Amino acid sequence: MLNKKTTLLLSTINQLTILYKKEGNKSYPLFYCYQLEKIVVFLRKQSTIAMKRIVLLLGCLLTVLCLQAETVYSPNGNVKVTFELTQKGEPTYTVWYKNKEVIKPSCMGLKLNMDDFTDELKLIESKTSTFDETWEPVWGEVKSIRNHYNELVVTLEHIDWYQLDIRFRVYNDGVGFRYEPRSGRNTAFPLTYYEVFEENTEFRLTGNHTAFWIPGAYDSNEFAYETTLLSDIHALTCNGSGIGTNKIVGDKTIQSPVMLKSDDGLYINIFEAALVDYPAMMLDVDTQNGYCLTSHLVPGATHAVAYMQEPSVTPWRTIIVSDKATDILASNMILNLNEPCAIENTDFITPQKYIGIWWEMHVPNHSSWDYASISGVRLKDMDWQAVKPHGRHGATTENTKRYIDFAAKHGFDAVLVEGWNVGWEEWAGRWKEEVFDFVTPYPDFDLDAVSQYAKEKGVKLIMHHETSGSVTNYERRMDEAIALMKKYGYEAVKTGYVGKIIPRGEHHDGQWMVQHYQRVVEKMAKNKIMLNAHEPVRPTGLHRTYPNLLACEAARGNEFNAWSNGNPPEHETILPFTRLMGGPMDYTPGIFQQKMDYYQAGNPCQVHTTLAKQLALYVTMYSPLQMAADLPENYERFMDAFQFIKDVAVDWDDTQVLEAEPGDYITIARKAKNSDTWFVGAITDENSRTATIDLSFLDKGNYTATIYKDGKNAHWEKNPQSYQIETKKVKNTTVLKIKLAAGGGCAIKLEKK
Repeated sequence: MLNKKTTLLLSTINQLTILYKKEGNKSYPLFYCYQLEKIVVFLRKQSTIAMKRIVLLLGCLLTVLCLQAETVYSPNGNVKVTFELTQKGEPTYTVWYKNKEVIKPSCMGLKLNMDDFTDELKLIESKTSTFDETWEPVWGEVKSIRNHYNELVVTLEHIDWYQLDIRFRVYNDGVGFRYEPRSGRNTAFPLTYYEVFEENTEFRLTGNHTAFWIPGAYDSNEFAYETTLLSDIHALTCNGSGIGTNKIVGDKTIQSPVMLKSDDGLYINIFEAALVDYPAMMLDVDTQNGYCLTSHLVPGATHAVAYMQEPSVTPWRTIIVSDKATDILASNMILNLNEPCAIENTDFITPQKYIGIWWEMHVPNHSSWDYASISGVRLKDMDWQAVKPHGRHGATTENTKRYIDFAAKHGFDAVLVEGWNVGWEEWAGRWKEEVFDFVTPYPDFDLDAVSQYAKEKGVKLIMHHETSGSVTNYERRMDEAIALMKKYGYEAVKTGYVGKIIPRGEHHDGQWMVQHYQRVVEKMAKNKIMLNAHEPVRPTGLHRTYPNLLACEAARGNEFNAWSNGNPPEHETILPFTRLMGGPMDYTPGIFQQKMDYYQAGNPCQVHTTLAKQLALYVTMYSPLQMAADLPENYERFMDAFQFIKDVAVDWDDTQVLEAEPGDYITIARKAKNSDTWFVGAITDENSRTATIDLSFLDKGNYTATIYKDGKNAHWEKNPQSYQIETKKVKNTTVLKIKLAAGGGCAIKLEKK
């Protein structure tokens, strides 16, 4: 005979079963699991044979319920994500696109000093919701962005101590998920402060996909991209020439983002979004047990990779997928996974086109950043007036005025001046603490006179803060450096982090440095200053939240062409699918003098593109901060081609990706902000091809097309400066067929008449 309490429990079980049958397709199964588990625990304490039988039956029911998969679809139904626990209590997820499996069942979780959220977990709750909004970026590739997703949040628990929410957001173009650890129901064991040792995030792929990748390195992103099958990845064979801090982590470790293409025609991009208080994610490649990519967090100076405080979340892990390469480039998912704009008044943020004293430091037989040939510099003890200059210093008063004159004549917004401040004599490779003070100009640079001259000419100056990796020094001096900028009316700054990081033991892409980059962007925003960061961790869409972050470098830029083996012709056809997924890059296009033997006889280095392709990059590689990087005198030799750089916009109302194939070609059309004028850029790799440019994106009416294209005999290596300019009338029914030379491109201005 059952007692009253047991009878009541069995009645409860019956009610739960009825509810489950009625509501089983919703989130309730997890609640039932939790309730049934409590009942089982109670009944196990009973001793009768009847109780044992009931426990057995309940255990079977509990197993069935708890293995119930939780599924969420994208708004259009093309992307499906399923979450479930294994019999060992391991969290897993699976991703489909149009009923094709994209990510096979893959493990998830975190390894903490307090607990491991990797196995023996219980599902205690599941919630779904829908979100749909349209927001306008301060600047960008389009006027407005729709943020539309379906969300699934599952709550996991381990031994009643701590809980872990895993939040999935499923968009029409992919999925993002993140981890949200927190204290559990047992208040005697608060999470509060915890350490992260590693993630257990897997991306189990369905086959031996083609991958576009660079090797894993904690301190540099400046590698040329490799294109191989996953099984052929060997990072240690990569060429790191010209990179100051290029220690490769391991043979099977690569960096995110990684671009993938499957044999059955799926394009898959794996990356992260909203990296603000956490180490960057690299990926370990395993091809011995299927084809799996596993998270590899950049370590810090101590035993843990991250130190966290509740409440906190990890960055989003992102999977963008489509059967069209053009959709990958058009995706705004990474931006949408970042928080809305945190700057109340954004009026100070203005996209700009600039020139600068920079390229002349890279080409042979020209300028240098430093002022004198000396060593053993101690900033506090130096009398720079007594130092004998070597005569090659680029940032002189007169040279800067020459650039200001050129900018004013041709309508450029600003001039960047590198090497204006003392300390460049020992800026690289010293691992030196007190390398710059960011306020003291060299004797041949009159800051007062230059600033006044620029103001009179209607040209802004861009400040330059190279840290040489001595970040503690920069943080100590930042307030004084900003005060100087405010005094002279500087509205933008380019920062640099060349070299090994101080504090010693930290890495460019570790948590401490990620926090530093965040401190800098927030401080600059507070002081109404725009930021262009070089050698930082690669961006992850943070410019939505802080649009004063106009651009970053964080990849192999154009300067490598001046003094190394350079960037292969395919480089610019891969970057939009990889580095640029997270935000604009200051790539410094517009190099008209490609061959370095022009400056130094016998020098083999060169830019691996045609001149026309350099023009096209202003459209295909979006940035609101665009540099005309070549020397003014080189532009004066090709003023007809230079006209496109003068005309092209830096902010857009619309973007149409017309053609794309990673590593091969890209064609993009963009509509200038508050204008009827469109610009088109088409580029190719080392292979010549014909770009098909369908102008159906135009409004009705007549347009004048000014076409800057490769000459008949153009070739990136043999004849890079051969180009043609033609003008023709076009409509939205016109389809242009334009031949692109090997390593070439074309740029088009479409003006409505």
